[in-house]
Amino acid sequence: MALLAEITTLIIFINAVLAIITVLRQPRDIAATWAWLLVLMLLPVGGFILYLFTGRGLSRKKIFQSQSQINDGILALVDIQRQENRKNELLPKKMLSSEATEMVNLFLNINNAPVLKDNHVTLYTEGQEKFAALFNDIRQAQKSIHIEYYTIYNDQIGNDLQKLLVEKANAGVTVNVLYDAWGSQGASQKWWRPLEEAGGHARTFFSSKHSITDFRLNFRDHRKVVVVDSNIGYIGGFNVGDQYLGRSHKLGNWRDTHMRVTGNAVLALQVRFLMDWNASVESNVQLPYSNDLFPKEVASKRGSAAMQIVSSGPDKLDEQIKLGYLKMISTAKKRLWIQTPYLVPDDSIIDALTTAAMSGVDVRIMVPNMPDHPFIYRATQYYSQLLHATGVKIYSYQNGFLHAKTVVMDGHISTIGSANMDIRSFKLNFEANAFIYDPKVAAQLETIYKADMQHAQLLTDEIIAQQSKWIRFKQKFSRLLSPIL
Repeated sequence: MALLAEITTLIIFINAVLAIITVLRQPRDIAATWAWLLVLMLLPVGGFILYLFTGRGLSRKKIFQSQSQINDGILALVDIQRQENRKNELLPKKMLSSEATEMVNLFLNINNAPVLKDNHVTLYTEGQEKFAALFNDIRQAQKSIHIEYYTIYNDQIGNDLQKLLVEKANAGVTVNVLYDAWGSQGASQKWWRPLEEAGGHARTFFSSKHSITDFRLNFRDHRKVVVVDSNIGYIGGFNVGDQYLGRSHKLGNWRDTHMRVTGNAVLALQVRFLMDWNASVESNVQLPYSNDLFPKEVASKRGSAAMQIVSSGPDKLDEQIKLGYLKMISTAKKRLWIQTPYLVPDDSIIDALTTAAMSGVDVRIMVPNMPDHPFIYRATQYYSQLLHATGVKIYSYQNGFLHAKTVVMDGHISTIGSANMDIRSFKLNFEANAFIYDPKVAAQLETIYKADMQHAQLLTDEIIAQQSKWIRFKQKFSRLLSPIL
């Protein structure tokens, strides 16, 4: 027994030393450092296996590939911005509020995101409508179809999309599909072979799961971007899969928000796709920033919405989309309405939300009432209760699963995209959001929000008091892991 105790002590000591060395090898924020130390200490073997797949950073090669494409993309965005500035002012005069001007300057400085005006926006909250519109646009494509999704499942809607893309490729349309290998279960290169044989291309984003030595659960391509004929763009929360049409027995009705845009902002979506595509594929299928893909005049229907397409990811230190969220929270004067499937904010977001609520701003956050990831669900509950105590109104959506990622501020600034209000979207995923300066779009989002409130329950002290000790333990434990969830 004495020998066994000595061996156990030695193992614990060696595990602790290795845990400290492993975690400190790469620079990371203090919260993530302590979270990983906790995991590695409590799980001597399993923790290191988990770290191997989820804790490692991006390789220098991947970062270099991404940065080189960012440089090319910035040149294209600068050219687009010059075209816009030749036409008229940075923002239409009716939108020149101090808040909008500050937001615009923020994204110009940290993301090189040009302000693109004269856009027409159509919002979709149901999968049937969104995919009907998307498939119709693809059927009418004459030149090019560029698709980038975190999830493209090998299921009914996924196969419908694949067959349609094969049909268009056979008709001579250029088809390029970029998808995340981890998020797109079943959509293998073999599954995409008919598209390749038809002359199209389908590739995985550069953090692929197919290489054992490079496999990571983190640093996923969470963006959802489509560009058709350099004329029509899509961005938002929907992926491609049957569950996004409400066909999942577990999740039921799927409530999301997606945006179809025509106008100048499509060019910025095109830049985003090209940067990701060229960083991920072989040199012989990379795409040039040619006039064919970036026409001087966009022929599609124009509208009144001005917007910036903002991207963020672990290839850059700035958490650009998070900074945009922070700016909206900190400058809100009347109301700030948020929808997010995962509420796992960092301290800066918590402080900003608390300050806004205690300053009299009507801060509302709507989250789902059911889990698709158990730890994140319990962490969301923890932070919901924490913010509830500061005066933030928390609503749990009861009519299926809420996956929308939207923020609307003071009736004139809004954002729609792929980024959740959580640390994973801020630090670990590649995301893309549209920040929109248009009262009409903001009014539509507020109307949608009010309709969703008819299917939502307001969190109260009484509801919290009814929770069991076991549920509270799971919430607090999940909160400890929040920096790495």
